[in-house]
Amino acid sequence: MQFTITFLELFFWSIYLTLPIVFFLSLIIVVLGQVVGYMEHWSKFDSLYWSLITATTVGYGDFRPIKKVSKLISTIIAIVGMILTGIIIAVALNTASTALERHADQNIIEHMKEI
Repeated sequence: MQFTITFLELFFWSIYLTLPIVFFLSLIIVVLGQVVGYMEHWSKFDSLYWSLITATTVGYGDFRPIKKVSKLISTIIAIVGMILTGIIIAVALNTASTALERHADQNIIEHMKEI
């Protein structure tokens, strides 16, 4: 249980520290989504929905850009979304590693390093 508490504390602290870049990348995704939505004549909500689905690389296909410029922007949104996801995953992995080192038995860690 102490491992989980340490992990959550470190994770949220790390996210707080990376918040400027996370916010900036999220802003890029939303703004570019609104640009595509304007060009494709979608509603603001549909544009937001589409940009978030594209950024997470889920891509349901219920909305898809038709114009070439919109398609180019959608690839930029997908790349920025992968960068954002990578940052969050890197923070989680680093946090889990730090929490494990704090709470695991040192003999077990040394044995894992030998393997």
